[in-house]
Amino acid sequence: MSPADARIRKPEPHAFAASALRTLELEREGLAALGTAMRDGLGEAFAAAVEAIRAARGGGGRVIVTGMGKSGHVGRKIAATLASTGTPAFFVHAAEASHGDLGMITSDDVMLVLSWSGETEELKDLITYSRRFRITLIAVTVKAESTLGRAADIVLALPQAREACPHNLAPTTTSLMQLALGDALAIALLESRGFTAIDFGVLHPRGRLGAALKFVRDVMHPGAAVPLIGHRALMADAIVEMSAKGFGCVAVTGDDGRLAGVVTDGDLRRHMRADLLEAPVKEVMTSSPKTVRPDQLASEALALLNASKITALIVVEADRPVGIVHFHDLLRAGVA
Repeated sequence: MSPADARIRKPEPHAFAASALRTLELEREGLAALGTAMRDGLGEAFAAAVEAIRAARGGGGRVIVTGMGKSGHVGRKIAATLASTGTPAFFVHAAEASHGDLGMITSDDVMLVLSWSGETEELKDLITYSRRFRITLIAVTVKAESTLGRAADIVLALPQAREACPHNLAPTTTSLMQLALGDALAIALLESRGFTAIDFGVLHPRGRLGAALKFVRDVMHPGAAVPLIGHRALMADAIVEMSAKGFGCVAVTGDDGRLAGVVTDGDLRRHMRADLLEAPVKEVMTSSPKTVRPDQLASEALALLNASKITALIVVEADRPVGIVHFHDLLRAGVA
């Protein structure tokens, strides 16, 4: 065995966990330093960046995010987060920008440029372009006096931090700090515009998020599909209607068409007796049943079904039944 091979030993399993804890601790320290900086001078620059992006948005401008290496990868995620929370944004690769992609950037836009050193060679043409066409330039860098920092209109100066890499080389802590600052920008912009869950749903129509942000009206059974019976009817009629519609319940309406109650399979079991078929519906029905509105989120309907331990909800509008939504409908829509 060579001396080099002798030095390479398989680490004990607990060593991996210890390594992970060291990494997490160093990255936590980086985020803590970022928080301290935000309470000091960085907070003022951060507010200016938010206002600059808001002003560009009002004029039809977008946020152009760019960077190289790990900063570029982080920039892609920041651009995606901004776009998905209502701030139009996209990523421009710094190297490709010099080969025609500068044409994607207009004077109405704001550029968000990430570079830890502020001296990234590939960014020079982007910086020159922003100055030539008076495009607002926001720099995210640790060196405010760097080439990027001196050229920028707003400098988000990040605090110095040690990388989690034992050699203090591989971007780890610094990448997390950039990412966290990007998230902070996106959320500050979101909150400043009153961006709602409904707005979020418009931008996320697919997948689990999109399903959870569907409205009840998108998944309910409307009109003639709703099992209905008048409050003067007998239970024999209610059971026929319940069986015909197949939802395990029937809505009971008053003379004015408003929902008066609901008869469920559970009500039948609780009131089982020899003369049940001849009993008036109003003696068996549950008054003031759980209901939802067509404009409520489907996820809210699911939460109500789970909390109430029931399988169907009558959908009402102005206290009148307009639909019914069953747990299986939410399953098919991907909400549950």
